[in-house]
Amino acid sequence: MEDETQALAYARADFADSNSNFVRHFTELAGKEFAGTVLDLGCGPGDIALRLVRTCPRLVVHALDGSAPMLQLARKAAASTPEEEAGRVTWIQGVVPGAALPRASYNAVVSNSLLHHLPDPAVLWDTIRGVAAPGAPVVVMDLFRPASPDAALAIIDRYAAREAEILRHDFLASLHASFEPDEIQRQLAAAKLDGLVVRVVSDRHVLVAGRLGG
Repeated sequence: MEDETQALAYARADFADSNSNFVRHFTELAGKEFAGTVLDLGCGPGDIALRLVRTCPRLVVHALDGSAPMLQLARKAAASTPEEEAGRVTWIQGVVPGAALPRASYNAVVSNSLLHHLPDPAVLWDTIRGVAAPGAPVVVMDLFRPASPDAALAIIDRYAAREAEILRHDFLASLHASFEPDEIQRQLAAAKLDGLVVRVVSDRHVLVAGRLGG
């Protein structure tokens, strides 16, 4: 999202439930006392990265996004966060593949709602396989494609009825661009990420989680 209006609409939207659920999925896998450096791929306006450091006092986050407007909003959110928490997040602009990361490997990798934005979904899985340390927890959450256009519109009406029209438009486009769970399973098999499990966790979200083999 290079458009500032799009980024602002996204940042202002109410994703509290899904973002808190994302962090809960991470802590169920890794534990609240997880210590290490987490790579957040496609961090957007930074809410999940900041929730992670708030929930897990021993981790730090390297938060990557390709959008300068999104990272500007993330830094603004961090400025109103307690200094001890905000200081454990490093904001990085870049895209995968090819982003200049501060570390060659990470103790955990997370990503929320990035997969459906990528022209080639293999980029996400290859990046995870390349940067996650052996045994690293991996948590990826994304939308999954509804069964029909009418089902997609029903989701928009249910969850974004009061949101800005630009967000409703982008949300619908994202639903249509997202993958079905069995498609994601095939992507994982192609990437040889057998340690990750795909499961549907809401009427619009699919979760991919597990630990990479050593």
